[in-house]
Amino acid sequence: MKINLVETSIEKNGAEIEIIFVKSIENLNDKEILENLEFKAKDEACVLLAESKKIYVGYEEENYDSIAIASATAIKKLQTTKFKSAKIQLNEVLENNFKALVEGALLGEYKFTNYKSEKDNKKIELEIVVLNKNEKLQKILTESKIISKAVNKTRNMVNTPPADFYPEIMAKTAKKLAKDVDIEVKIEGEKFLKENEMNAMLSVGRASVHESKLIHLTYKAQNPQAKIVLVGKGLTYDSGGLSLKPADFMVTMKADKSGGCAVMSTIWAIAKLELPFEVHAIVGAVENMIGGNAYKPDDVLKAKNGKTIEIRNTDAEGRLVLADCLSYAQDEIKDIDYIFDYATLTGACVVGVGEYTTGIMGNNEILKRNAVLAALKSGEYATTLDFNRFLKKAIKSEIADICNIANTRYGGAITAGMFLDNFISDENKEKWIHFDIAGPAFVEKPWGYNPHGASGTGVRMTIKFLQDLVEGN
Repeated sequence: MKINLVETSIEKNGAEIEIIFVKSIENLNDKEILENLEFKAKDEACVLLAESKKIYVGYEEENYDSIAIASATAIKKLQTTKFKSAKIQLNEVLENNFKALVEGALLGEYKFTNYKSEKDNKKIELEIVVLNKNEKLQKILTESKIISKAVNKTRNMVNTPPADFYPEIMAKTAKKLAKDVDIEVKIEGEKFLKENEMNAMLSVGRASVHESKLIHLTYKAQNPQAKIVLVGKGLTYDSGGLSLKPADFMVTMKADKSGGCAVMSTIWAIAKLELPFEVHAIVGAVENMIGGNAYKPDDVLKAKNGKTIEIRNTDAEGRLVLADCLSYAQDEIKDIDYIFDYATLTGACVVGVGEYTTGIMGNNEILKRNAVLAALKSGEYATTLDFNRFLKKAIKSEIADICNIANTRYGGAITAGMFLDNFISDENKEKWIHFDIAGPAFVEKPWGYNPHGASGTGVRMTIKFLQDLVEGN
């Protein structure tokens, strides 16, 4: 979709159809028609008046979520018509929520059709009509296009089936992203993992025919304000290993790479936006399969930082990969200002906070709350989950330093986060956040401006967090 700012009047603009955002129908010329069609000015309410070439779309609140949903709803309606161009009159409400308007349209337009025999190749042009252009609107438009493209890149990667997206392909995708912008890339294989005693990550991928890959992307701005490390879980497929998942639970496990895909797209967007930071994106690309060489319940693994891990369930594998990737990051990169990890880590997080919300954990209360605020401002849902001393006891092991699952069925998202805390050095404890994106990263039913499948969770909230750092918010 092309989105342009056009300096003219709505009457003079030549687009084929007009999209009109409606909070109340009382003063509309088409009020009677809309009433007859039982149109309500509510979120996701939309009606096409083909003869008059108008699309009316409702919204309930003057905020990011409501406007973005309205924008996406209108674009989806437009896609069902023969019209290829549309115009929107930018009023005060839409100008104040311009970011939502643009991102809602671009994210709502997304479809994953790579495996469809018949593809809808219709190109849409959206013209946003203003009487006077200004630099602020143009800047928002440019940034929102980049951010939306990064989200959609994440969606494409996550939605790709495991037969076509395994660790080697994930590494090749990282190289392709790096070529597009000023990003350094380093790819390491299992020889490197063995030499560097990354035995936790190495063990998870041992039974796969696909070699595990450690991906390290680096972006360095001139005179960076801070050093940021983003670590992503890149399980290209998770069968559960020898603790085999039930058949129904294996469906959608292509999405277990969501965290890794998100950090790859995020660093691409950071480079495109030229944000003033040094950023490292580290991904453990692994496939968790079964076979004679698979790691087993009862194994004890030694992680990169020297800690031993008792394996009680091979389906709690993401935290093992992250443990070594976090240790690698802290060994390789000094003077870190922020270190964030992203993972579809626990079903418990979905149970606790729902399908649409990210669980944010860590040791720094202020940092966690700033992350939640950034998420909400970006259009993502997030909440904090707090560590406590009693749950910490639940991951103690009788034979090793730590166990990879808790001895209780409750608080699983938190105990997983506390497991990762064992692999954060003392100097970085207050700089670390764990994002459990298991709920919103992949949902089988459309919601808001998200279609079936991958949502691209993590990209927008991370970029907004960094933008707030630049602005001093």
